[in-house]
Amino acid sequence: MDFEFTPEQSQFREELRDFLRAEVPLEKQEVFGLLTEEQYQFGREINRKLAARNWLAVGWPEEHGGGGKGPIEQGILAEDLGYWRVPKSGSIGLGIVGPAIMVFGAQDQKERFLRPIAKGEVEYCQGFSEPNVGSDLASLELRAERDGDEYVLNGSKMFTSYAYHADYMYLLARTDPQAQKHRGISLFIADMKTPGISLRPLPYINGEMAAQTFFDNVRLPISCLIGEENRGWYHAMTTLDYERSGLGRYASVRRVFDDFAEFCQGPSPDGGRPLAGHPLVQRQLAQRRLGMETWKLLCWNVAWMQSSGAVPNAEASVAFLYGSEERLRFAEMAMEVLGPYATLRHGSPAAPLLGNIEGIHREAMHLHGAGTNEIHRNIIAQRGLGMPR
Repeated sequence: MDFEFTPEQSQFREELRDFLRAEVPLEKQEVFGLLTEEQYQFGREINRKLAARNWLAVGWPEEHGGGGKGPIEQGILAEDLGYWRVPKSGSIGLGIVGPAIMVFGAQDQKERFLRPIAKGEVEYCQGFSEPNVGSDLASLELRAERDGDEYVLNGSKMFTSYAYHADYMYLLARTDPQAQKHRGISLFIADMKTPGISLRPLPYINGEMAAQTFFDNVRLPISCLIGEENRGWYHAMTTLDYERSGLGRYASVRRVFDDFAEFCQGPSPDGGRPLAGHPLVQRQLAQRRLGMETWKLLCWNVAWMQSSGAVPNAEASVAFLYGSEERLRFAEMAMEVLGPYATLRHGSPAAPLLGNIEGIHREAMHLHGAGTNEIHRNIIAQRGLGMPR
């Protein structure tokens, strides 16, 4: 693994940081545990400005509307957007849907779907989890039955993030109920305005509004099928590895850690000596700094593998799992050090760090998104260490 950026990559990072300093003031930055409509729309605005510079999809090929660079530049973008706490939007299209279409999509699908993603013009949601299906995703029950040149979908999806902003859903459905459960699944893109699709609000603990999505005789043309019929499970699992490098996720947590370490060197909330003057606090901060550096290297290892043509699998799970647990360790440590002040939410005059400590502690309890910690441990054991199922 090469730890150094090229001169061109370093220049891109500096130009990007100049842009973010100018365009993302502190009052516009996302606060953990709080995502308002105003913040979301600001994130969309920043994405469009990035796209105007060919930066939003900087790692994509130019023929698909990207910047023609690679995974390292895309990782630089993700890390700095996270560190500047730019409100999230477009991440599913950029991180999952786009790579899937580039690898498995037909030429007409590439022409139809990729450029709008790269320009920040569309939002995607992901339809994987269902009311009775979570970690065992291959047991999904949403049916897609072939009827001439269409598929008819019936069932529902659960925990649909961005559902109320999404133009399209990237989803898995069962197309062959007689096949083994991993082999009878297909991958689709559905227009959210298709008749028969409806939403039920589902608020998240981190402040976002998700949904349960219902499909009632929803008809999708065959052109919405991505890749081969009944091979959707394998297509989806390949492209999910791009989601799990997690540089943006790491950087947003690292920003709060850096702010917290600086806060501890100033006057304590109760007017006493600085928190950093306590040996126990110093030790805890040192431990979490070590954890943050480890998390960063694990994420960049995934990006480096992608840049060298390798497909990360267990490595992506290592980075994701470590990050989930490090985020929780930091949140618990910060809550312990700050005491009652840490429980104050954004908007309270006495809330330290804009309420980010309370918000990150709430969000750190979310240990099942993109696969539970147990699932990632299984992936590491089986695919990384060659252990039996």
